[in-house]
Amino acid sequence: MNYILAILLVGLVVLAHEFGHFLAAKLVAVPVKCFSIGFGPKVWGFYKGITEYRLSLFPIGGYLLPEVQDETQFFKLPVNKRIILAAGGPIASVLLTIICFSLLNILSKGFSFNGLLIEPLLLTGRLSSAMFNALLQAFSHPNRLSSAIGLVAQGGDFISSKSLNWLLFTASVSLNLGIINLVPLPVLDGGKILLYSLEKIHPKLVRLHYPLALAGWVLIIGLTIYITVIDISRLCLS
Repeated sequence: MNYILAILLVGLVVLAHEFGHFLAAKLVAVPVKCFSIGFGPKVWGFYKGITEYRLSLFPIGGYLLPEVQDETQFFKLPVNKRIILAAGGPIASVLLTIICFSLLNILSKGFSFNGLLIEPLLLTGRLSSAMFNALLQAFSHPNRLSSAIGLVAQGGDFISSKSLNWLLFTASVSLNLGIINLVPLPVLDGGKILLYSLEKIHPKLVRLHYPLALAGWVLIIGLTIYITVIDISRLCLS
C-alpha cells in the first residue's frame, strides 16, 4: 500500500510541476490547447475557451500542450513569454515543497507564523543547497542517481517508517524535480531558459534548439536506462 501511495505522490509532484507551466502560460497569454491530468487515452474532459481540460486513463502526473501548429510557430512567441513558460514548472515545484513543510509543521507542532512560513523557507533553502551539491557529485558518479523504480521502492519504505513521512517524501521529490529541471540541458526547463536567453544576444541562435534538444534527449534516455538497470539489479540482490 505504501508503494502505491509513493507512486501517487510522485504523480502529484509531476502534476504540480505541469500546473506551474499551465499557470505561467495563462500569465503571459500563451494559448493552451490541452491540459491533462494523467497520461494515455482521454476518459473525460471539457472545453473552456480553446483549452481542453481532460482526465486521462492513467491519472499519474499530467501534461500541457500549447496551442501552436508546430515548433516553428512556438519559437515565434516572444522570448520573454517562453522563458516565463519554462520557469513556471520549477517555481511550482519549489512552492509545493514549501507547502508540504508548512503542513508538516502545522500537523506536528501546531499553528504558528514561524512554522507556517519562516521554517519552511529556511528548510527549503538548506535542502536545495544539499541537493544541488549532491547533483554536482552525481555527474561524476551517475550510479548514485535513482530511477522511478528506485524512487518508489525507497519512498514506500520511507513513508511506512513514520506517519507524516509522506509529506517529507513529497517535499523532497518536488524540490528534487525542480532542481533537476534547472540543469542547463536543452531538454530540461533550465536548458530552455538558457537557450531562450541566448536568443536575446543573437536571434539566429534559435537554430541551436533542435540539435541540442535531440542530443539532450539521447543523453536523458541513455542515462534513464542505465540508472533503471542499476536499480533493478539492486532490488534483485536485496
